[in-house]
Amino acid sequence: MWIYRLFPPLCLLLLFAKTDALFGHGFIRCLFTSLEDLVYLEQVYMNKELLLQFNSTSGRYTGYTEQTIQIADGLNQNSSFLREAKKNEEKCRTHMKWILEDLSGTVEPYVRLRSVEAVGSTHPSMLACSAYSFYPKRIRMTWLRNGQEATSDVSSTEELPDGNWLYQIHSYLEFTPRPGEKISCMVEHASLKQPEIYDWEAVTDESERNKMAVGAAGLLLGLVFFLTGLIYFRCKKNAAGRVLVPQS
Repeated sequence: MWIYRLFPPLCLLLLFAKTDALFGHGFIRCLFTSLEDLVYLEQVYMNKELLLQFNSTSGRYTGYTEQTIQIADGLNQNSSFLREAKKNEEKCRTHMKWILEDLSGTVEPYVRLRSVEAVGSTHPSMLACSAYSFYPKRIRMTWLRNGQEATSDVSSTEELPDGNWLYQIHSYLEFTPRPGEKISCMVEHASLKQPEIYDWEAVTDESERNKMAVGAAGLLLGLVFFLTGLIYFRCKKNAAGRVLVPQS
């Protein structure tokens, strides 16, 4: 959670006695994770003990000792104090908006689309679409089959932190290959001006086996021609080296 000290300390007081020292201090600050999740606080401490606080969530002052409870009651009945606290909350929100805009850098995801083994599935095939090293966290991944969004047999992980302020996510599609079908993974993210579409060319197991069979047949045929030529060359060489001896 970001902690931003919007104003100077509310008060900073050192009181020294002969044997003991009292340390009093106060803060006006904003705690936030986003503009929607923002808390404005006014806090007064004495020797690290919280005595009095205004919290924008409740919109009231709260005391934590006998004396400060009475002070808080008086502040809550004073409309000018409550109005001033509300103004400070709005000022806090405005400043946070500027800061978030300055820090709103984005990192484009690196996307990989691949085929993975379908374990325990009713479908023979599964595709994985993975996005790596992106920021901010929010991202949307959609599967398209011939241009139409696929909603069944789709699963996805949460956005997972990489440990360096970046994130990764993985989406899966279980399917049965169809000849000529075009399957795509569409990625939408703040770093992209428009959705990026990554296509996967469907290759069935049968066509893959056919390609391997054709390759193996070609290799075998080439080997046959090579051996035939080698045998012919050796036979011709041996025939040329023979000397005919006339019979008596």
